[in-house]
Amino acid sequence: ISPIRDPEGKITNFVSINRDVTMQARLENQLRQAQKMEAIGTLAGGVAHDFNNILGSIFGYTQLALDDAKSGIVNVEFLEEIFKAAKRAKNLVQQILVLSRQTKYEKKPIELAPIIYESMKLMRASLPANIEINQEILAEKTTILGDSTQIHQVLMNLCTNAAHAMQENGGTLNIRLADVYLDARDAVKYIGMSPGPHLRLTVSDTGHGMDRRTRDRIFDPFFTTKEMGKGTGMGLAIVHGIIKNHGGAITVYSEPGQGTTFNILLPRMNSQSELTIDQSETIPTGSETVLLVDDELGLLEAGKMMLTRLGYNVTAKTSSLTALETFAAHPEDFDLLITDMTMPGMTGDKLAREILGIRPDLPIILCTGFSEAISEEKAEQTGIKGFIMKPIDLNSLARLIRKVLGE
Repeated sequence: ISPIRDPEGKITNFVSINRDVTMQARLENQLRQAQKMEAIGTLAGGVAHDFNNILGSIFGYTQLALDDAKSGIVNVEFLEEIFKAAKRAKNLVQQILVLSRQTKYEKKPIELAPIIYESMKLMRASLPANIEINQEILAEKTTILGDSTQIHQVLMNLCTNAAHAMQENGGTLNIRLADVYLDARDAVKYIGMSPGPHLRLTVSDTGHGMDRRTRDRIFDPFFTTKEMGKGTGMGLAIVHGIIKNHGGAITVYSEPGQGTTFNILLPRMNSQSELTIDQSETIPTGSETVLLVDDELGLLEAGKMMLTRLGYNVTAKTSSLTALETFAAHPEDFDLLITDMTMPGMTGDKLAREILGIRPDLPIILCTGFSEAISEEKAEQTGIKGFIMKPIDLNSLARLIRKVLGE
């Protein structure tokens, strides 16, 4: 907007020039998502390898536990190892979903250190044995205002590029997080940055490095040194955009044959992250009547036994249509509905709407392994009080039940 002034300098009119950037923003989102999927493709083989290792532990310890059970022996150590392997599998799936999800980004206080640990676990599964990973967290407080999905994406981009530079001869991938304070003199070196406490995230490799000509263009969109079909050239351009959107700065140092080092500066928050719930505390129980719905018989039986051990009376149904009929016949007999999302005949969210039409006050918990059709926000808009991801942890389910029941 530009003012138009009269001879005395007073503003009499103004000229307004507007530009619609809807299509540009849409294309940027599409390119960002395409690049994330490219990173997942790079990791696919390693993820399969890691999953096979996890399944190997589950298979091995289960067979040992079954063999002992035939002799009347209950080996708690074997069962604990099975549970640990199952949790590793759950965490691996969650990391993949975090990286691949396409959603509106939301900045909130997040901890950088756990994101680094999770990303490196995923990278370790995909890297050849001749590449070593070293990670060093020197910062005590690692809270920033940002989006965890985008920070995951930054790390996966930089690390997969580093791995590509070391694929022939192997090497070392170093990840370092440290505190740094920018004074007024330091801050002016970086566009848009303010003085204050920051975190410096360093990603370096011992690969083939880059010459100055390549180094000067690496953040340009569609610029790539990889052969045709091996990359879109959008990775580092998107990394640069993400860091700028987080109020940070990224620099690179590299020489041919000397490896490459990326330094990322991000403003640090002083607030502490929420404390994790102590899983060792007493598990809450109840005595209400629960209608449990899941089309997978094995999951239904396991869920019924879990709820029964917590003290609840359970009516279990493998069909959402049958469950609706049962509820409609005696709507006041139930205190809670726990339903799976993806089921034949009627999905969980539709079942919830039908049941809320009969009893608007009934608390409902929706369970899902992964569904593009539903999210926690959409579930709340439907009137669903609780949302939980599969596989379901007994402690988390017990607490969620008491929460939605208002006790």
